[in-house]
Amino acid sequence: MQTKIFTEENIEEAGEIIRNGGLVAFPTETVYGLGASAFNPDAASKIYEAKGRPSDNPLIVHISDKALIGKLALEITSRAKKLIDSFMPGPFTIILKKSDNIPDAVTAGLDTVGIRLPSNETAVRFIAAAGVPIAAPSANISGKPSPTRVDHVIQDMSGKIDGIIDGGECSVGVESTIIDASGERPVLLRPGGITLEMLREIVPETMPDEHIFKSVSADERPLCPGMKYKHYAPNAEVIVVEGEKDAVQAKIRALLKENRGRITGVLTMYGSAYDEAVILSAGDSDRSYAKKLFAALREFDALGVELVFAEFCEKDGYGAAVKNRLYKSAGNNVIHV
Repeated sequence: MQTKIFTEENIEEAGEIIRNGGLVAFPTETVYGLGASAFNPDAASKIYEAKGRPSDNPLIVHISDKALIGKLALEITSRAKKLIDSFMPGPFTIILKKSDNIPDAVTAGLDTVGIRLPSNETAVRFIAAAGVPIAAPSANISGKPSPTRVDHVIQDMSGKIDGIIDGGECSVGVESTIIDASGERPVLLRPGGITLEMLREIVPETMPDEHIFKSVSADERPLCPGMKYKHYAPNAEVIVVEGEKDAVQAKIRALLKENRGRITGVLTMYGSAYDEAVILSAGDSDRSYAKKLFAALREFDALGVELVFAEFCEKDGYGAAVKNRLYKSAGNNVIHV
């Protein structure tokens, strides 16, 4: 399959591909998404094939206007409306009871649907050009680090999909916050750019799900993307070393000595203190860490690194999003010091 690269100038053509049942990757403020018409079950099924994605992993439906929520959801509760009014558009997905307009192929058979209105202007223009809501997970091979630049998408999806829209680098860098507002009390299923503290300012009774920092069991159905299967993992083995600066760096130096026979890397938030490894910086804030994480994991693979030690210490509300992605990329291989 020939994959065409689109820009702002020919975005209407990309929208036509969606209407015709094709697949187009597009930028958002979080990560690049792999889109198909949310009303076309055959097109949605192509997403799973292109990514190698398990069929019980639901997709998020992206819209260009909040008015469309009423066509996708059976009910919008007063709490859900408060959250929608506060955080849409933005890096935020709300789960509601789905209407019959959304096929089971999009929701993996669930009776709920995740809905998101991006703040990225290119994404909104593209969805509007398509003329239909767009179902989209991240535009990467399933289980690998999510794409935050167009070259990441080309690496994973070229030849597998119809088109890719080049929208530059994503500003947030981790996937959207997902809140389940389909029940009596809102539940945070996946942390992201909208933090738990921000959610509780609007709906104080919002609770975090128990699976945020661990996967659901093999016999459970995931309620949203990222809950069950291995995610965000590079080819390299990742070990998270969590704690304060001096203890973390001392532990990593000892681990580097123990692994002298391997090509090692360190993702640092405290600054370079190692001579034996490939060093990449995650910046000195959780917000910076979130933006740089996936690109750094991909770069370690490109450099042939076999084992990555990731420094981590949660500093602010964004830290939950970083921790969620880091733990999953490491398969919960975490050393606390």
